[in-house]
Amino acid sequence: MPSNTIVTIGAGQTAAVAARTLRRRGFDGRIVLIGDECHAPYQRPPLSKEFLAGQCDSESLMLLPEAWREKNDIELLSGSSAVRIDSAAGAVELADGRTLTADSVLIATGGRPRTMAVEGSEPERVHYLRTIDDAQRLADVLRPGARLTLIGGGFIGLEIASTAAQLGVQVTVLEAGPLPLSRLLGDRIARACADLQRSNGIEVRTSATVENISSDSSGVRVRLTGGELISSDLAVLGIGIEPNTAVAEASGITVQHGILVDAQGRTSIPSVYAAGDVAARFSDRAGRHIRVEHFDNASKQGAATANLMLGRIGVVDPAHWFWSDQFGVNVQFTGSAQHTDLVVRGDINAGVFTAFYLDDGILRGACAFDRGEDIGAARELVGRALDPKILADPDVELFDLLADDEEMVTS
Repeated sequence: MPSNTIVTIGAGQTAAVAARTLRRRGFDGRIVLIGDECHAPYQRPPLSKEFLAGQCDSESLMLLPEAWREKNDIELLSGSSAVRIDSAAGAVELADGRTLTADSVLIATGGRPRTMAVEGSEPERVHYLRTIDDAQRLADVLRPGARLTLIGGGFIGLEIASTAAQLGVQVTVLEAGPLPLSRLLGDRIARACADLQRSNGIEVRTSATVENISSDSSGVRVRLTGGELISSDLAVLGIGIEPNTAVAEASGITVQHGILVDAQGRTSIPSVYAAGDVAARFSDRAGRHIRVEHFDNASKQGAATANLMLGRIGVVDPAHWFWSDQFGVNVQFTGSAQHTDLVVRGDINAGVFTAFYLDDGILRGACAFDRGEDIGAARELVGRALDPKILADPDVELFDLLADDEEMVTS
C-alpha cells in the first residue's frame, strides 16, 4: 500500500473513527488530525448525561488515548484550525500560517450551536452544550434549588432537563412547536416524550416562542411573544446547530445546507471528502442529499470515507439510528417518522413500547421506549412491506421477519 498523507480537518467522532479505520486497514502513511479544541477527540453523547451529572470524567470520554496515538503514529494538532485547502498544491493552510502537505483531506468540522442575542451584563448565564468545556461550565452551576430555563425541546435539551432535574434543579422547557420532537417523531410519540418529562417534574411549555433574552446579576429573563416573562438563575439554548462549512467555502467546495458530497463522501474537489454532521451526503434511499446530526451517522461515515480513501467500497446508507436516555428510560429511533399508520407493540401509557411507522404498508421507521431489542430488528426491516398485525403482536420475534418468511412478510 503506497504511503502518503491524509489530513482530517476536525478532530471529533468522525475523524477519530476514520483514523482508527485507516490504521486497522493497513494504511501506513502519515495521518494528521487538526482540531480547534484543546482536547483530544472525545465522545459527545455523554456530555448531556453522565458527564453533566458528574458520573464520568473527561478521561473516560477520550476516543484516541495518547498511548494509542503514539503506538499508531497519529499526529494531533489540537487548538489549531484550518482556513483553506489548496487542492492544486495538495496542501491545507492553517490559521497560524503553517501549511500541511496532504494527498487526501477529510473535512469533519461538525457544527456549532445556533445562537440568540443576550442583552444585559451577564450573558455567561446563558449556556450552550456542544463541547466538553461547555458541559463543564454548565455542570459547575447546576446546583440543587437552582432554576433553569431550557430553550428548545430537542433530544439534547430534554436530556439536559433530565440530568438537571435529577441534580435537584427546577427546570422549565420552552418549545416553540405544539410538542417537543413532533417533527421528528410524530405527534403521538412526541406526546409520550413530553409526558415522560412532565411526570418527572419538568414544566414543559409548548407554542412558546422567545422574543428576547436578558441577564444580569439577578438571573436570566426570557420574554415570550405576547409579553410573558420567564425568570430563572440560568438558561440553556438548545435550538440546533449550523454546519461548520467555512473551510469548504474558502476552498471553493460546493456547499448547500452543508458540504455537498456524493453517496461515497466525495466533495466537488478531487481527493477532498466530507463526513459527519457537516456533510450533506446523497442518499440513494431518500433520493436526495441529507445532512444527519448524530453519533451513529458520524461513525459510519467516518469509517466509510476512510475505506474509500484506501480503494475499498465506501458507500454507507443505513437507516438512521440514534438513542436518548431520560429519567432512566432508554429511547431509540431508527429510519423516519413518515407514516400513514402507526402500529404500537406494547403499552404507550405504561411507557414500555415500540411504535412502527408504516407508510402504505412499508416500514419507514420505529421508535422504542425501553425496548431497544426491537430497534435492532427494525433497522434491518426498514423499507420492507410488513403486516401491521404481526408487528403489533408481542409474541412474534421481530428478527424472524428477516428470514423472508412469506407467511410473515407481505408482498
